Amino acid sequence: MHYLLIYDTAPDYLTRRGQFRAEHLALAWQAVERGELVLAGATGDPVDSAVLLFSCDSDAVPTAFAQADPYVRNGLIARWRVQPWNTVVGPQASNPIRP
Repeated sequence: MHYLLIYDTAPDYLTRRGQFRAEHLALAWQAVERGELVLAGATGDPVDSAVLLFSCDSDAVPTAFAQADPYVRNGLIARWRVQPWNTVVGPQASNPIRP
């Protein structure tokens, strides 16, 4: 199953992220190495959110990631949420449907 972890960034995100970025990226790459995190990155210009795509069995994995993330713990993320994503098209789709 796929899950999206969606972050809404705080207004001062870009000015403050530098001091927490190495720890945040280390956490993300550890999740990649465990096979949980597929893709992640900021969105918008200027940045106003971020999306992290997880492939795992439950929403507990992205929830635990957010709770451990220094960006969340230090107020760089104004709001976050986890949403299941029922992927149906593509080589990594959880539930492929072909016509």
